Amino acid sequence: MTLKKLGIIFFYQQLIKNILKGEVDLKKLSLFVILALTLTLVMGFTSIGMAQEYKVGMVTDVGGLGDESFNDSAWRGLQMAKEEFDIEINVIESNTMTDYTPNLSSFAEQGYDLIFGIGFLFEDSMKEVSSMYPDVKFGIVDTVVDAPNVVSITFDEHTGSFLAGVVAGMRTETDQVGYIGGMETSLIKKFEAGYRAGVKAVNPDASVSIAYTGSFDDPQAGKELAFTQFDQGADVIYHASGGCGIGVIKAANERGLYAIGVDSPQNHLAPSNVLTSMIKRVDNAVYQEVKRLVNGNFEAAVHSYGLESDGVGVYRPQAENMLSQDILDTVDEYKQKIIDGEIEVPTHPDGL
Repeated sequence: MTLKKLGIIFFYQQLIKNILKGEVDLKKLSLFVILALTLTLVMGFTSIGMAQEYKVGMVTDVGGLGDESFNDSAWRGLQMAKEEFDIEINVIESNTMTDYTPNLSSFAEQGYDLIFGIGFLFEDSMKEVSSMYPDVKFGIVDTVVDAPNVVSITFDEHTGSFLAGVVAGMRTETDQVGYIGGMETSLIKKFEAGYRAGVKAVNPDASVSIAYTGSFDDPQAGKELAFTQFDQGADVIYHASGGCGIGVIKAANERGLYAIGVDSPQNHLAPSNVLTSMIKRVDNAVYQEVKRLVNGNFEAAVHSYGLESDGVGVYRPQAENMLSQDILDTVDEYKQKIIDGEIEVPTHPDGL
C-alpha cells in the first residue's frame, strides 16, 4: 500500500474518531457522508491487515547480469513489476549449471511466491525443484516444463531472426554475412535457421558463415570468431550467443564493420557499428507473469510471444538510425507476410 493511500485512510480514521468523541457536529453531516466514512475506515483496516507483499525471485543462467542480453532483460521486467506492484524482488546469479537447482531451491525455502529460471538450460532443474515445492509458483523462459505450478514463456525467435536476416542480406556490400551462436542447441539453431532464411529471401547470392562459441559467457570467444568471419569477407554478423555477443560487437567496432545484436537493444555497445538488434521482450513477458500473480490469475500454461504481439522483432530506433528507408520498408513487408501466414519460417537449418 502506498503512503498516499495510508495518509487518506489515516485522515478518515481521525475524522471518525472525532465524530465518536463528539467533537464534530453530526447535524452538519449527511447520513450518506457518515456511511461513506465508516466504510472507508473498515476498508482501510482490512486493506492494511490483508495487503500481501509478493516476493518474486529470479535465477540467472551462467551469463549472469551484465550480459546485455536476456538475463538483463528479464531483470528489467522484474524491476518494472516492482515499480508497478510494490513487490519484493531478488536475483541469484549462477556461476555454473550445477548452481541452478540449489539456487531455485534457495528461493523456495525462503517463501518466495514466484521464481523464474532464465533460459532453456534450466529445464531439468525446473522439473526437479517444482515437484519438490508444489505450493510455489515457477516460471521458465525459452523452453516448456509441463508441471501444475510452472508457467513456460517461449518466443518465436526464428521469425524475428528472419527479419535480422533481411537486414543483413540487404545491408551487406560483400554478399557475405555471418552468424555466431552460443551453445549449439535446438533453440540457438532456431535463430540460425530464421536468419539464413531471411538473408536468402532478399539476397540469394549471399553466403552465410556459421560458427558457435559453445557457451554464453565468453566474450573473448565471440570476438575471436567474429574476427575470423570478418577476415573471410563478412561485413555483417548476427549473433545469438548471450554474453559472447559483447565480443562480437567489440570486433565489429574494431574492424569498422557491422553487427546485429540480440534479445535486448545492444546499440549502446557500439552505436556506429550495431545496425539493430533482434529483440525478445523477455522483460515484458516476465512483467506480465508477475501481473497475473498479483491479480490472482497465474496459470501453469505456455505463453508464447511472436511478431504479432511484438514479442520479437527488429529494434526500430537503432534501425532507423542505421538503415535506409528501403530496408526498413522491406522489413515491414516481410513482417506482415509472416504474420499473415504467407511465409513459413523454418525452425531448424534442416528446413532450409
